Amino acid sequence: MFEIMGFIFETYGLIIAALATSLILSLWITPRIRHFAMRAEIYDKPAEHKKHKEPIPQLGGVAIYLAFLVATLILLPMTSPVITLLLGATMIVFLGIIDDIFIAKAWAKLLGQILIAFITYKSGIRIDSFTIPNGNVMLLEFFSLPLTIFWIIGIINAVNLIDGVDGLAAGITAISAGCLAAIAFMTHQPLVGVLLLVLLGSCLGFLRYNFAPAKIYMGDAGSMLLGYVLATVSIMGVLKSSATLSLFVPIFAMGIPIGDTLFSILRRAKNRKPIFGADNGHIHHKLLQRGLTARQVALSEYAITLVLGIISIVICTIGGK
Repeated sequence: MFEIMGFIFETYGLIIAALATSLILSLWITPRIRHFAMRAEIYDKPAEHKKHKEPIPQLGGVAIYLAFLVATLILLPMTSPVITLLLGATMIVFLGIIDDIFIAKAWAKLLGQILIAFITYKSGIRIDSFTIPNGNVMLLEFFSLPLTIFWIIGIINAVNLIDGVDGLAAGITAISAGCLAAIAFMTHQPLVGVLLLVLLGSCLGFLRYNFAPAKIYMGDAGSMLLGYVLATVSIMGVLKSSATLSLFVPIFAMGIPIGDTLFSILRRAKNRKPIFGADNGHIHHKLLQRGLTARQVALSEYAITLVLGIISIVICTIGGK
């Protein structure tokens, strides 16, 4: 009895500590990064596929990164997977900063993502198996490397593509992280759960300044960071789960960015346009064209993400039986 109560208090203590620490850090760091970006004149300037009319300070992703980094260092032991995650997160943020300031070529950014995904794989965070519906475990062997790199790059760019409306990427990531954290605790993976809650808190603190009308943008440094952390932590946790339908859990939890990316690829291929080019065909663009405000678009997609996240939890519950 006392052991069960101790476990409950310890688990809830971790949850509260992870959320509170990352949230407070993000709330404190974000306005300071905004002030720095303004002094350094690092802005996201208006463009054809962008909806803002005035330059908005960039580098919000650095605030999310610092909150995530410091909270993780405070709360978690520096095991090999955690070190690998933080190393990869640091590299992806630097890649994003280069793009935010100098506007890197799409192919150069992709090569950088591939390199970071490869380093992550070689450091031990990889998709090497998954449980199929009949309950057996399928070993990927040769396909482990390409599938791991494809998953990481895919989620990085999926989050990057939905970052087109104030608060959208941060809010959807927060909801996805919260749902995946619930699954991690359900499947007895507290380390993964804490990492996801730290990501959740970091996003919520940033949303205070990023929700419409945004006072700061996360830039590629932020969107690629969020995608990398979601992709990597899902490999560490949910995709390692013994749940029969574990492969589908993160796909549902991150349904909007994944679905939007797939439709974007098909749309651009059909129109013979560059896959990594910018256009006005994303879900949030369509909703804006129908007359919804930026806030309404964000809240609508939050609601859809929450429903999909709940479905992912149900899938995990059914698959675990």
